[in-house]
Amino acid sequence: MFESRQNILELHDVVVNFGVINALKSISLHIKTGDIVTLIGANGAGKTTTLRAISGLVPIKSGRIIYQGDDISLLKPHQIVRNGIAHVPEGRMVFANLSVLENLQMGAYLQQDKKVIKSQMDYVYSIFPRLKERIKQTAGTLSGGEQQMLAIGRALMSCPKFLMLDEPSLGIAPLLVKNIFEKIVEINRQQGLTILLVEQNANLALDISTYGYVLESGKIIVQDNSQVLKTNPEIRKAYLGG
Repeated sequence: MFESRQNILELHDVVVNFGVINALKSISLHIKTGDIVTLIGANGAGKTTTLRAISGLVPIKSGRIIYQGDDISLLKPHQIVRNGIAHVPEGRMVFANLSVLENLQMGAYLQQDKKVIKSQMDYVYSIFPRLKERIKQTAGTLSGGEQQMLAIGRALMSCPKFLMLDEPSLGIAPLLVKNIFEKIVEINRQQGLTILLVEQNANLALDISTYGYVLESGKIIVQDNSQVLKTNPEIRKAYLGG
């Protein structure tokens, strides 16, 4: 059954350069519809650059990005969002001077149907009830964990089919990290939403994902089912603390 599902996203030999720096060196990966897939690797390995290339935030020098069978390599970021890809960036990037409600409304800026907006808002509040409690609160005054909930909620307001999360545990209290990862799994299961996760805490990322890619210096050096990666001695030594 696993093999019969379609790939929702494929990267074929994607190269990204920043000046003379070769940030991604012919990256190829595939993600099946409905999966949680993780990218792990040290800082500077190319994980965030991979997400930004998929989002259209950095241009690719060569290669192709295929989403639902279509080449999106040259699309603008807003066109990629309209196609159903949402990106929660590292550092959350909430609109600090706007309220929780206004941040969520910004996430729905491409959506015209008010019933859909209300339905998605209700869903976000059901997943993150704390946001409903703080609906009028300015986003900049929320805790780090609450801001992460808001950033994910804002991304969900665009009704995505494919969600990318960049370091969702960064700067968050350990108790809230566990809660947020439980919510990520819940969203995946309830909405059938495909998720690509970049996470420094490789143990956590592999626990909730089906498949993983290990990046090193802009290259994929290992890929396998997440549970297999967790038992790989070299991966354990390099990324899993033993």
